[in-house]
Amino acid sequence: MPEIDPTPVIVEELARLLREQHMTITTIESCTGGLVAAALTNLPGISDVFPGGFVTYSDPLKQHMVGVQRSTLEAHGAVSADTAIEMAIGGAINADASIAIAITGIAGPNGGSAEKPVGTVWICIAQRAADHASELDDVLSETQVDAEIDCRRFVFDGDRSVIRSQSVIAALSMAIQMLNHDLRDLPDQHERLGA
Repeated sequence: MPEIDPTPVIVEELARLLREQHMTITTIESCTGGLVAAALTNLPGISDVFPGGFVTYSDPLKQHMVGVQRSTLEAHGAVSADTAIEMAIGGAINADASIAIAITGIAGPNGGSAEKPVGTVWICIAQRAADHASELDDVLSETQVDAEIDCRRFVFDGDRSVIRSQSVIAALSMAIQMLNHDLRDLPDQHERLGA
């Protein structure tokens, strides 16, 4: 019997929470290449809570589209908590969204290392404060991050397709947890920033 894809049910729950809380969401994706946005837009009528998203596959696009600092990429690499956080915050501001999902990882089959094996994925959810700042430089400064952040490292097992699909499910689940104020651990989670 084929396994049932839980993604549509998760998306419906996320959309319901966003509407109840009068919030909008955006996506900033690297290794998933727009799969989270595609999952969201499979739900008819989602445009009232999803204005759109960003596919920032290359480092230059991470910088130019959502404001990831070049120094962050040079110091920590594209697959890091620091990059994921800047992707999420910058994406939320540029889309004028309440909440953002950022994903950066190594889906394989190549590109892994001993430190960051294939399947390593950082997912960050950033929820802007109600009185959020409008300037990207202010929000990304070390002294002021006007957003609630949930950033986690996952190590997914499987081929490229499995790693990407599991990343989508984890990201959507994290967004639901943020909206529910209930940040429980998820399968394949290895690390939470600050935990």
